[in-house]
Amino acid sequence: MTHPEVKHGEIKILFTPDEEIGRGVDKLDMKKLGAKFGYTIDGEKAGSIEDETFSADGVLITIHGVSAHPGFAKGKMESAIKIASEIVAALPKDGLSPESTEGKEGFVHPVVMEGMVEKATVKFIIRDFTDEKLAEHEEVLRKIMNKVLKEYPNSSAEFKVTEQYRNMKKVLDKHPEVTNNAIEAIRRAGLKPDRSSIRGGTDGSRLSYMGLPCPNIFAGEHAFHSKLEWVSVLDMEAAVRTIVHLAMIWEENG
Repeated sequence: MTHPEVKHGEIKILFTPDEEIGRGVDKLDMKKLGAKFGYTIDGEKAGSIEDETFSADGVLITIHGVSAHPGFAKGKMESAIKIASEIVAALPKDGLSPESTEGKEGFVHPVVMEGMVEKATVKFIIRDFTDEKLAEHEEVLRKIMNKVLKEYPNSSAEFKVTEQYRNMKKVLDKHPEVTNNAIEAIRRAGLKPDRSSIRGGTDGSRLSYMGLPCPNIFAGEHAFHSKLEWVSVLDMEAAVRTIVHLAMIWEENG
């Protein structure tokens, strides 16, 4: 606003709360926003541009066990807590857990377990880069649940899948100029572009499917979701230079 030499079109700035719990754009009025494309400024090291994310589902397993007085439980009690624990313990430790996967590998990850003898729930997040792989992982989990339940004939379980977000690359591939302009802006900011995929999600995923193609630009964030998470001021300054160049590039091309 204080640099008239920077030529640009109309710019909208959007702040999204609750992104970390997947609700960052729940209340967004796309018509009021009035934008045709966007960029989340929420990435890692300087120069990174991300145009692909995981696709994501949530799975809720609800287990109904059989309660009995523990003093008279022989042959009667079927603890929902123990059934839930057996399901989690039966998950593959290699190749399907966050601790043992990288790159384009997906995973099944239990995030919350609650329960009593009579009823227990386990919440999972399922992640991969294709919808087909998501379905495969969910089927693995369902088979584990059913196998464990065979040992508990008087108990039952419910398996509920909830869609969370989808890989934004499907949308961004239809609008290559959105990502390409960001790559050029990174170059003009004096950095080497690093195009990559996110092993996670971003509001850009949901925004893309709401009609706003939206890749992710670096912001200097490191050690995400850890107690030692930190941000680089130098990288933040480089992100500012990048988005100023980005605004200018869209004006030039317009």
